[in-house]
Amino acid sequence: MPKAVRFTEYGGIDVLKVVDIERPSPGHGQVLVKVVTAGINPGETKIREGLLHDRWPATFPSGQGSDFAGTVEETGAGVDGFAPGDEVIGFTNRRASHAEYVLAEATELIHRPAGVPWEQAGALFVAGTTAYAAVRAVALAPGDTVVVSGAAGGVGSLAVQLARQAGAMVIGLASEPNHAWLTAHGTIPVRYGDGVADRIRAASDGRVDAFVDTFGDGYIELALELGVRPDRIDTIIDFAGAEKHGTKAEGSAVAASAQVLGELAALADQGRLDIPIAKVYPLDDVRDAYRELERQHTRGKIVLKP
Repeated sequence: MPKAVRFTEYGGIDVLKVVDIERPSPGHGQVLVKVVTAGINPGETKIREGLLHDRWPATFPSGQGSDFAGTVEETGAGVDGFAPGDEVIGFTNRRASHAEYVLAEATELIHRPAGVPWEQAGALFVAGTTAYAAVRAVALAPGDTVVVSGAAGGVGSLAVQLARQAGAMVIGLASEPNHAWLTAHGTIPVRYGDGVADRIRAASDGRVDAFVDTFGDGYIELALELGVRPDRIDTIIDFAGAEKHGTKAEGSAVAASAQVLGELAALADQGRLDIPIAKVYPLDDVRDAYRELERQHTRGKIVLKP
């Protein structure tokens, strides 16, 4: 029987289990995909812990995961454009991609471009669409200066690249081991921690036009201190801060479409979007994968491989 990640109550990493399930069958407009890779994301941790119950409650037993890439196993009635054996990148809103098989609507899939490796393909959707939405939210124009917090993380590493493509000068907040990677991707690295405001002012000649916060923990207040207008600050994590200060809080939900996924995959296929992969774990080691994620020190994405 195929395997899938499940949890039956809110809690820490130990509530995650890999269990046997019945193989799903596609209904009308659906596609059954045999998963090759699936990304993991910080939001899944918060959902599992019950911290987002008011916003996104879980129904138990709950599956987990949105990102995936794989091969089409079977199609339901009414599906055009996909056939068994096709290689696809996709997403699901059913918390189900951390599994050997996943059901998706045909509208949630694109064909995998040859130039996008499996690990990057399976990790692209959530981080990619979140970065896309956040960069769009702060309305960058050529010559703007934007600061990105968590600049070497799964979302931040893509946001800095998209911001550069928008013509902005990008300052990336990250630990020193990630500075060389940021420099190689056209970003000015700045160490976070005490004195960060002064270091940003020195790197930007005192002018910061926009701020993308992928980390939380006071970065909205830092952006305001730097003189950034609230409508040009976007956070993907500090919802309370956004409500308090009137900033934006746009993330994956406002760009969650196959069209945006296709644009991002095309950039990756052309070599214009680097999707760094921190580590690949077997599906059975899902707990270890989340322990690594929750240390918050990885560069890029962590991927599961059934």
